[in-house]
Amino acid sequence: MAYKVQLPVFEGPLDLLLYLIKKEEINIYDIPIARIANQYLEHMEVMKLLDLEIAGEFILMAATLMHIKSKMLLPLEDKEEALLEEQIDPREELVKKLLEYRKFKEAASELNQMRLKQRDSFTRLGRDQVPLRENEESYFEASLFDLITAFSRVLKEVPKGVFHQVTRDEFTVSDKIHQILHMLVQKSAVYFSELFKNAKNRGEVIAIFLALLELVKLKEVVVKQKVTFGGIKLMRNPEWQKR
Repeated sequence: MAYKVQLPVFEGPLDLLLYLIKKEEINIYDIPIARIANQYLEHMEVMKLLDLEIAGEFILMAATLMHIKSKMLLPLEDKEEALLEEQIDPREELVKKLLEYRKFKEAASELNQMRLKQRDSFTRLGRDQVPLRENEESYFEASLFDLITAFSRVLKEVPKGVFHQVTRDEFTVSDKIHQILHMLVQKSAVYFSELFKNAKNRGEVIAIFLALLELVKLKEVVVKQKVTFGGIKLMRNPEWQKR
């Protein structure tokens, strides 16, 4: 794809690891490195497929995971000898980093909640505050990794035969941006999976997803979830429409 989406705020490798640990309901003190490393690499492959900018820290973390994985996969005798030499679990340093990073994330989240409560004490709404209408269900914002996970699922569910069809149609991200916005004019909200129902091939699936990322980056569209790792809904950003 010639079109490249550059996201100004890109969650880092520790965010991805914490996301995977939470998604898989894993004990952070006893991480199954082989399983997490494979999922981490799968996410990186999707990012490469989409031609997203991947920072060097993502590649470094991938190398770190593979190094730890190799140590964990040593034959029992070699592993015991290696552990005796180092006297540490090869995962220990990574776990410390994750715990420290999670602590800062939770503190930042608490500060943000305090800011929102303070802001809500005023009658005038802030620019990024979206009031709920009467009887409107409560949603929270989906992360970039939620979107990538959902996109990976779409790629796996589309029959391979569809991807191998020869088609002369060309799909541009710009066209898909207009199509998504048109859908949101007709409906107040659209489920993520609905975007790909009529996709004819792999190129069109990728173009649709890149169009969504661009709309999220431009803050024209917000992506929400009702429950963690649940279905993703797309909605027009109410604050954008007021400008």
